[in-house]
Amino acid sequence: MPTFVDQTKIEVQAGKGGDGMVAFRHEKYVPNGGPAGGDGGRGGSIIFVADSGLRTLMDFRYRRKFKAEDGEKGRIKSQYGRSAKDLYLKVPVGTTVYDFNSNEELGDLVKDKQELVVAHGGRGGRGNIHFASSVNTAPEIAENGEPGEDRVLRLELKMLADVGLVGFPSVGKSTLLSVVTKAKPKIAAYAFTTLTPNLGMVILPDGRDFSIADLPGLIEGASKGVGLGIQFLRHIERTKVILHLVSMDPNNGRKAINDYKTIKDEMLSYDTKLSKKRELIVATQMDLPGSEDKLADFKKDLKSNGINEPVYAISSVAHKGVKKLMQDTASLVEEVEKTQVVAKPKPVHKVKEYKYKAPKKNEFTVEKVGEHEFVVKGESLERLVEMTNLDHHDGVVRLARKLMHLGVDEALRKKGAVDGDDVAIGDFNFEFVQ
Repeated sequence: MPTFVDQTKIEVQAGKGGDGMVAFRHEKYVPNGGPAGGDGGRGGSIIFVADSGLRTLMDFRYRRKFKAEDGEKGRIKSQYGRSAKDLYLKVPVGTTVYDFNSNEELGDLVKDKQELVVAHGGRGGRGNIHFASSVNTAPEIAENGEPGEDRVLRLELKMLADVGLVGFPSVGKSTLLSVVTKAKPKIAAYAFTTLTPNLGMVILPDGRDFSIADLPGLIEGASKGVGLGIQFLRHIERTKVILHLVSMDPNNGRKAINDYKTIKDEMLSYDTKLSKKRELIVATQMDLPGSEDKLADFKKDLKSNGINEPVYAISSVAHKGVKKLMQDTASLVEEVEKTQVVAKPKPVHKVKEYKYKAPKKNEFTVEKVGEHEFVVKGESLERLVEMTNLDHHDGVVRLARKLMHLGVDEALRKKGAVDGDDVAIGDFNFEFVQ
């Protein structure tokens, strides 16, 4: 059985656009042949695709960096370079994608085959056919391809189960799951037997069905990282109904009402929205001697705390009360689904979701880092430099004019730059001239 992985950090790098070409026509019967350098092709983007056949983020555990192909360089005779293929990465349905640095949610993949573009390929650089003018009929100017997006992501999987089983360790969650579904979770008589969520399907004789997840046991302080529960609290978020299991074992040394309140408090500490989840209270292990007395005390304590919900008394081992519980659970799931339809949630489109914020154009800063050394920073400006082909004199002249037009020269003068000072923009270094 593969290891369950529900959180991971990866780096994705989209492909660079192909460089534009500097070329000229040299046909025998074409006098004064003009520029004929083609554009570079677009770099490949990186796209996540939700796959209902996956249950874990295991594929991303040992491979942490993914790079798409670069676009092809432009060609002679005004031929465009070939665009690179996009890189598709499969993730389980229920995966939420965050930007690791900003913690911004980029997308939530909740439907099979839903796609999300997480890194956009760079556009191809323009060839010299675009730079001809009446003044310069043979320009030796071409753009380098635009760099592809490079970002670090956090992937978080939240299981898509209709019903979630919650409660202290060893209250009978795994046993109940094994009785009502074909799932075969590991079961033992000690705390934290369940180390990973288990998912099963309940199919009732009347044809109704629902998915149910056994989530590892919570303890006091779980929402703050104590025990194992914090790792799996996120899986409760997507469930429609919660079955809150409370042990009636008289020998466990705990009061049932305290167990119930502790778990409720931990869920609400994690996310206050969980208070709106529909819940059924389930008293487990009713086959044990003394369990009836403990159940009676539990019901009294619930009423004294203003909780008048019914309590389902079950024994998974003896199959007592389980049938009634599953039938009422199915009815409650149906009820919740009807309310969700009325609420008209936002439709989930199976199309590509582009979430890209372009850098603010032409914004930059100038910093003096030494006696005669300056650094100019600005995402848009640095991208301009990266896309400038500096192998040709015309390209260098064009860049110098653009920098002057954008106000870089003036900003350097204000910071005290004089002739001969060193200036750096990204990896590009030059000598300042007044």
